[in-house]
Amino acid sequence: MIKVGVVGATGYAGSDLMRMLVKHPEVDIKYVTANSYVGKKYAEVYPNFGKHIPLLCSPADLEKVAKECDVLFTALPGGMTAGLLTESILDNTRVIDFGAAYRLKDVKVYEQWYDEHKSPQFIEEAVYGLCEFNRDKIKDARLIANPGCHTTCGILGTAPLLKADLIDRKSIIIDSKTGVSGAGRGLNRDMLFCEANENTKAYKVAGHRHTPEIEEQLTYVAGEDIIISFTPVLVPMNRGILATIYANLKDGVTEADIAAAYEDMYGDEYFIRLSEPGTLPESKWVKGSNFVDIGFKVDSRTNRVIAVSSLDNLVKGAAGQALQNMNIMFGLDEKTGLDQVTPFPV
Repeated sequence: MIKVGVVGATGYAGSDLMRMLVKHPEVDIKYVTANSYVGKKYAEVYPNFGKHIPLLCSPADLEKVAKECDVLFTALPGGMTAGLLTESILDNTRVIDFGAAYRLKDVKVYEQWYDEHKSPQFIEEAVYGLCEFNRDKIKDARLIANPGCHTTCGILGTAPLLKADLIDRKSIIIDSKTGVSGAGRGLNRDMLFCEANENTKAYKVAGHRHTPEIEEQLTYVAGEDIIISFTPVLVPMNRGILATIYANLKDGVTEADIAAAYEDMYGDEYFIRLSEPGTLPESKWVKGSNFVDIGFKVDSRTNRVIAVSSLDNLVKGAAGQALQNMNIMFGLDEKTGLDQVTPFPV
């Protein structure tokens, strides 16, 4: 059994991870840490876990927990893990970090978009945990930088178009609509019911922190610097992301070329579902699951491709991808604990 500790288990992403871990056949949950609820039963914080987990919430002592666990999931906001991670922790356990601290390889870019980096010495060895791209590196990694939710959706939807050289690389626009759980469980006025319900708004336009992460990963795919226009949009639903990706097609590119590009890249990927021609993804089809649905249309009038990708921001966009990373690290079938059908209606 894999001995697991979850640091920050009472946030939305942490609780979704717990939901999947309690049913994972190869996992023994040793610790759940939550500084705001120390000494309280986890099932008191989330009553839906009643009869599933008897553990108490512990303080986040990573040095102690690392000695007793095979892997730590650090489901902490922003770059918080960077201020806690040490060499001795990584000597004792493997870490899958939900935050942004180790996703970007250039510390100067990180500090431009975030804050001062607390442990830049670990950036080089950290593996970007986009499973479909980096599974060979993930297998032996000590430290995984679990990708962001908008980034996973945008990268997976765009990459085949770049890899097959089908689009004008300077024309990429990603409009990414997200549910309110993406902002976390902390108190935030903009996420109050009366603020978010019956409302749709763009936020952090031309300045969202996921922009450099998308650009960096797409640059690796394209083999040259990629710059995108990225706009996140808050919509009044609990969870889910639907990204609409626009790009100008190169001369002579056909629908068959585009379909072949997606099939070549993702045809063997279990957790990526390519929509049938004429069908585009909807967020409700992936809620609660680790699947990413991708479809496209060609606008012949403007000579653009319009690709649509959708995922659950708390699953494939966070906890599910982290669990998929763990399965790869420990040589398990990637579907273990993740092969769930979305409930409907949701």
